Amino acid sequence: MNIVLIGYRGTGKSTVATILGQRLGQKVISTDEVIVKEAKQSIPQLIEQFGWDHFRNLETELCQRLKGQENLVIDTGGGLILKEENVRMLKENGKIFWLTAQVSTIASRISGDTQRPSLSGTKTFVEEIEEILEIRKPHYQAAADHVIPTDQISPEQIADAILSHISI
Repeated sequence: MNIVLIGYRGTGKSTVATILGQRLGQKVISTDEVIVKEAKQSIPQLIEQFGWDHFRNLETELCQRLKGQENLVIDTGGGLILKEENVRMLKENGKIFWLTAQVSTIASRISGDTQRPSLSGTKTFVEEIEEILEIRKPHYQAAADHVIPTDQISPEQIADAILSHISI
């Protein structure tokens, strides 16, 4: 069984995935990192050159490759859940954990992140987070087997909360 982490950027997915991988002795896969490595381009470069639809298709191709693998901790890109087929594939042999955080927490955690392009292009930083969360919330809710709030707790505590839902 795989552990799949979903949620908006800044909710702790990458850090918690690393902790879970170490604790469980499992391989950690970051969907964004795999796509960047295979494309030999950053996400902003991919989006600028090919657009969001192409990037989302790369996520789907990766989900297809991952669906048959076992004992992975998968750190997904924040928008991967926008395509139901991605969620369906990841659920085939995984439990999906939605890491949540308040907008103010997310904003403080990702304010210096230059590796992600603007999703709206016209909003302030906080307005964009609010807008995108509103759009994605039903998708996250539909995908999640468990919801883990990450505000004001350490990544280790988040990992503990996830492990409490897993029978090893």
